[in-house]
Amino acid sequence: MRFGPLLALGLIAGSPAFTAEFLGSHVWTPGFDGAGGYSAIWLDDDGAQTLLLSDRGTWVRGTVTRDTTGKVTGFDISDRGPLLRSTGGALQAGETDAEAIAQVDGVFFVAYEGTHRVMRHPDIAAPPERFAQDGRFEALQGNSGLEALAADAQGRLYAIPERSGGSTTPFPVSRFDGGQWSQPFALRRDGRFLVSGADVGPDGRLYILERDFALLGFRSRVRSFDLTGGDERLELVTGIGVHDNLEGIEVWRDAAGRTRVTMISDDNQRPLIQRTEFVDYVLD
Repeated sequence: MRFGPLLALGLIAGSPAFTAEFLGSHVWTPGFDGAGGYSAIWLDDDGAQTLLLSDRGTWVRGTVTRDTTGKVTGFDISDRGPLLRSTGGALQAGETDAEAIAQVDGVFFVAYEGTHRVMRHPDIAAPPERFAQDGRFEALQGNSGLEALAADAQGRLYAIPERSGGSTTPFPVSRFDGGQWSQPFALRRDGRFLVSGADVGPDGRLYILERDFALLGFRSRVRSFDLTGGDERLELVTGIGVHDNLEGIEVWRDAAGRTRVTMISDDNQRPLIQRTEFVDYVLD
């Protein structure tokens, strides 16, 4: 989701409100024209090789460096470029808002809002292949559509919108099983939090990144569920202003066997008042 000028407010320092272990954060300053708006993150199994997507319709690929605690300390770019239409041309107005990414057998799937769709990318730098869509995507709100995409060990995709249509209406989950889309379950909506990202962790649970905005900044939350939408667990909550606008999440397991969460923030391309931030937590 893109925020308007009202969100051009400074953040205040704070501390996490939950017991997950905070490893640290790293503010990345890309240093090239058009950078920013990073709403999705993918990491390899070692948490090093990285792919970021911007909601301006671009991608950046590279390697993150980490210190001895495991937190990100830098990001070295290997290549970058625009996301393309299936015809090979540039994305048009209203088509660029890439919000989420998932990988199945080396193939990337990208979810967009605005023109709500999921595209199949055997190569992120090449034109995508046409892919089956859920007819229910068409009814999603314009700037609150597909915000999260995850893939499980069986290769099934889970797509979730930012908003559910009502403050007490559960978030619908669309699942693609390789043949067709269905909506097998929904996730409880709680308070002011809205969906901003998702991943299926190495434990087979669906992790949902949510965020809320108050006048003093953002607060974030991570919940997890089993793959029927049950067994809800609160994993992480931060106070207002602890982090920026966290929108992308990757859940992985490090060499020590710890369940790790790495997140990325969308600076809305306002680098003077917001920041692109890598954030690392341990959930175990």
